[in-house]
Amino acid sequence: MKGILNILKPPGMTSHDVVALVRKKTGIKKVGHTGTLDPNAAGVLPICIGQATKISQFLLDSHKAYRAELTLGIETDTQDSYGTVINEKKVMVSQEEIERVILSFVGECQQIPPMYSALKVKGMKLYQLARQGVEIKRDARKIEIYEIHIITIKGNQVLFDVVCSKGTYIRTLCHDIGQQLGCGGMMSFLIRTKTGDFDISSSITLEELAVEKDIGKFLKPLDFPLGHMPRVDLDSIHKKAALNGNKIYLEKSYQSIPIETEARLYIENDFIGIGKIIKEQDKKEYIRFSRLFT
Repeated sequence: MKGILNILKPPGMTSHDVVALVRKKTGIKKVGHTGTLDPNAAGVLPICIGQATKISQFLLDSHKAYRAELTLGIETDTQDSYGTVINEKKVMVSQEEIERVILSFVGECQQIPPMYSALKVKGMKLYQLARQGVEIKRDARKIEIYEIHIITIKGNQVLFDVVCSKGTYIRTLCHDIGQQLGCGGMMSFLIRTKTGDFDISSSITLEELAVEKDIGKFLKPLDFPLGHMPRVDLDSIHKKAALNGNKIYLEKSYQSIPIETEARLYIENDFIGIGKIIKEQDKKEYIRFSRLFT
C-alpha cells in the first residue's frame, strides 16, 4: 500500500497520535505526517503511507492555509486560549485600525517562535522547557504571509483566513497583531484548511477511516501533491536504467525547465520519481534522480 491520506485531524490529538492510528488501521509501519498541527487545533493533516513517505519533505515545504480567530485584549503564556492569562487590557482601537494592522503583516517578516512549541534546543523541545518555567532566547525566523482575508470583526474578536509559508505560527501572528495594536491578543480558534494541494473539502475524518474496509479508495497517488513541478517523460528504453538510478541523457531538450529545477519523471505515463535536469559542459542534458519509486 502506498499513497497519501488527507486526514481531518480533530482537536485534542497530536499529529503523532494520528500517525499511530493509521499504522494500526493499515498494519504498515512506514507512515508519517507532513507537518505538525497543534494538538488543540483541527484541520488538514496529510498522512504518507509506504513509499509516499519519500515525498513528505515536499509537503512540509508547501504553503499552508488556516482560518483563525484572534481575541484582542488578552495575552496568555501559550499565545492561545489554552494557556494561563498573563495580561488583560481594554481594547480601545477602531475597526479600521484593526484591519490596517492585520493587513500590514502580509509579505515577508521575521517571527520569533513561541516557547510553547515543538522546536528543539540542545535536544529539548521548547515546550518542555516552558513547562519547567524556563524561557530562553529564540532567534527570529523569516516567514511569509501571502494572503490575509478578514471575515468578521465582532467586538474584540477577529475571524480571518491566512495563507502562509511553512514554519509560520498562527498563535504568534495573533500575539504580534495584539502587540502592534497595543492591547495584546491571543489565538482563540484555529483550523488548517489547506496544505499544498490537500484541501479540507476533500479530507476524511478518523471515524470515516475507522469504518472503511477499502482504505485504498481514500489514497491520493504519490504525484498528486507535486503538480507544481514540471513534468518530464522519459523513453521506455530507459526504464531499466531509470529504476537503477543511472544517469539518463535526454533525447530532446527541455529548455522551458530551468537547470537544477526539480521535475516529476514518468515512463509510459507511470510516475517513477523526482529528479533534476543537469547540463554538462558540452551542453548535453541528463536527469539526476533525487527520489525513486520502484
